[in-house]
Amino acid sequence: MTAHFPRSRRALAVGAGTALATAVALLPNASAAAAETEATSLSYVVNVQPGHGPSARVERAIAKAGGTVVTSYDRIGVIVVHSANPDFARTLRKVPGVQSAGNTRNAPLPAQSTTDVGTPKVLSAAEVAAVTEAEGQDPLQPLQWDLPAIKADRAHEKSLGSSRVTVAVIDTGVDDTHPDLAPNFDRDASVNCVTGKPDTTEGAWRPGPTESPHGTHVAGEIAAAKNGVGMTGVAPSVKVSGIKVSTTEGYFYTEAVVCGFVWAAEHGVDVTNNSYYTDPWYFNCKNDPDQKALVEAVSRAARYAEKKGTVNVAAAGNENYDLAADEITDPVSPNDGTPVERVVDPSKCLDIPTQLPGVVTVAATGAKGLKSSFSNHGLGVVDIAAPGGDSTRFQTPEPPATSGLILGTLPGGRWGYMAGTSMASPHVAGVAALIKSTRPYLPPTAVKALLYAQADSKACGDPYDIDGDGEVDATCEGSKNRNGFYGWGVADALDAVTK
Repeated sequence: MTAHFPRSRRALAVGAGTALATAVALLPNASAAAAETEATSLSYVVNVQPGHGPSARVERAIAKAGGTVVTSYDRIGVIVVHSANPDFARTLRKVPGVQSAGNTRNAPLPAQSTTDVGTPKVLSAAEVAAVTEAEGQDPLQPLQWDLPAIKADRAHEKSLGSSRVTVAVIDTGVDDTHPDLAPNFDRDASVNCVTGKPDTTEGAWRPGPTESPHGTHVAGEIAAAKNGVGMTGVAPSVKVSGIKVSTTEGYFYTEAVVCGFVWAAEHGVDVTNNSYYTDPWYFNCKNDPDQKALVEAVSRAARYAEKKGTVNVAAAGNENYDLAADEITDPVSPNDGTPVERVVDPSKCLDIPTQLPGVVTVAATGAKGLKSSFSNHGLGVVDIAAPGGDSTRFQTPEPPATSGLILGTLPGGRWGYMAGTSMASPHVAGVAALIKSTRPYLPPTAVKALLYAQADSKACGDPYDIDGDGEVDATCEGSKNRNGFYGWGVADALDAVTK
């Protein structure tokens, strides 16, 4: 069985009686899918010159090759196409005016999978009732060790953030009816992008009853309202929106991610949080023509969002990979077909969007402030660190907190724990939103510069033996001011509102 989790695949979900469990989903039946390839449509991206739309020649070529245009993002030159022709991408790459083309998936439309991406540990009514409230805090805030870890509790004495700032959660969907999210939810900036084309139907951004709670959890970490109910977000007065890009089965395909970034760019979003990798390839290698096209499409969309004023923040991943290593063994790609173990050069084979230029790459720390046991790392790749949780066995929080994981909102008006770089990234997105709140006219490059400059530098602390078995579990390179575990340091919410 191969793990598949967004950075809910990157998130680690905890079930009853389990210290720390990877959120797992089984892979679809690849052989059955392969047998039906010729009769079943797949999705493709065709990249052309931005700004002009597809030429008549390209449009004719798409139709002749058996393709149907789903939508065209002319501003970035990305066309989303469905075709049952297995040679579609190869044919289009020969057409003048086409810069790259590739299939975005291996599984037929819709993608097939057998389970969801994992179940968090839900707080029971008894656990909620057992929390001793502190004056001036929301009821569950005493369980949130992660807020003082980035000085967010002290920051809230100065500012809760501005309602003019919106953070978009590009994820599995957000339950905007949750009492901790409803006060801050931005409907105008919310959408369902799963097909690659925006769906603005009321509530389309919400997760279905059998879908992952991941996006809702992330949204609460960022902007759960300070309203006397439940928990408190890092930036509890900023707006949060839901941009749903995950299929029911938990896959984040390129066309959906492109749609998400473009939507954010054009709807006033100040910060996006991206706690996932773009399926089906953990690493997209530019020497493969299909994967090259996926990198190009998502790169164009992310750059477009930044040019429009958006800071893009992404999770580094949960495999304890050194992303600055000469090579990494990837055993899970493609995760919607038959995975083939391959050795990749991470400088040429990119985890997208987290390794794209301009994206803030976030590693995770636990309750003791050390790199989380699972967190990816890498000098020059990781930009910053923030609480993402860890096994309580490895990093135990100080009382009154009881879990080494991260508390978040869950669909249906509930709260629960998850862990992963998926949980670290929204902490940084929240801090970026606080910076933007106090300095509303700063462009993304300046917001990022402040984010890094204000981070609390943290030395490697080698040797890193997180499980105490006498063996080094990961190697950190770099200085106290910038290294592979913590980047420029741990995010600082207090500096974000005072400096």
